[in-house]
Amino acid sequence: MEVQLERLAPSLKLLPCVVLSDRPTDDEALAAFSAGARGYCNTHAAAQVLSQVAAVVLQGGLWIGESLMQRLVSATSRIQAAAGVTVSPVKRTWTERLTDREKEVAITLATGASNKEIARLLGITERTVKAHIGAILEKLQVRDRLQLSLVVNGQTLGQSQRPSSI
Repeated sequence: MEVQLERLAPSLKLLPCVVLSDRPTDDEALAAFSAGARGYCNTHAAAQVLSQVAAVVLQGGLWIGESLMQRLVSATSRIQAAAGVTVSPVKRTWTERLTDREKEVAITLATGASNKEIARLLGITERTVKAHIGAILEKLQVRDRLQLSLVVNGQTLGQSQRPSSI
């Protein structure tokens, strides 16, 4: 697949492209994104999922699988901890817009926890976790888990990183 991606890389950067794989892996996804793909998904995904992927990519977003997103969020958290990055009270203004439970969900998510892990840790259902995450993303006007993680971990989003709509 890497050889094919290298050959297609110039074209991938010109068009919003989604790479489909019969056996998706994080490494293959990273190679696809490095080549310019805007999405990466299992070839056998349901039609509804493929429609969501297309909608996200056509709106300028990236479609990243859950395990890769967890790796990115975890890595961001680890890098900030290793660099001694601390969050000042001024940067904590994101908490003012959330309920106590939403804050717990956001903080747990920012460590790289999956929805299932958040549900287990907080003693709530996965469905409730998803509802909280949706509310958090809307209230904080961030597009995805990675942007939320950056906000929670004290990074400010520049204008080009902010979504135009939720």
